[in-house]
Amino acid sequence: MNTEIATFAGGCFWCIEAAFNRLNGVHSAVSGYMDGHSPNPTYAAICTGQTGHAEVVQLQYDPAIIHYAQLLEVFFYLHDPTQLNRQGNDIGTQYRSAIFYHHPLQQQQAETFCQQLQQSGEYEEPIVTTISAASQFYPAETYHQGYAAQNPQQPYCRLLIAPKMAAFSRQFAALLRA
Repeated sequence: MNTEIATFAGGCFWCIEAAFNRLNGVHSAVSGYMDGHSPNPTYAAICTGQTGHAEVVQLQYDPAIIHYAQLLEVFFYLHDPTQLNRQGNDIGTQYRSAIFYHHPLQQQQAETFCQQLQQSGEYEEPIVTTISAASQFYPAETYHQGYAAQNPQQPYCRLLIAPKMAAFSRQFAALLRA
């Protein structure tokens, strides 16, 4: 089995992880932290905005089943790439929109995708998603992994994630696991 790694930051990682974990060809989607200056960050530390880390989801996927371009399409569907250092009510640099590439082909594909998306006119505002080389990935604390699935009645999950997951499931039905 051939696998690759992809890493995305698009606001709160609970929703991003929940969606990517439902895709056929994605073997794992792990919530974590990347792109900061403090080793071994904790959720409490990154929430201060002082560590420089972004909340990310790192995927291990099979490119023979799901292509990187499809992952990019899902990523941009799941968040608003025009919001700088925030997603909705989640505000701070830890909630920035970013793609962390793991090899030059991912960089090229991400840059091309962003350019085409900006030129498409789908967004009235400029896309602020940054594209940079992946750095050290730190998995988030255990209670963050699979959070949305394990806590469906938690208000944030019920009011924000559940409706987004329902829309995502309709939009990407062909890519979901059977």
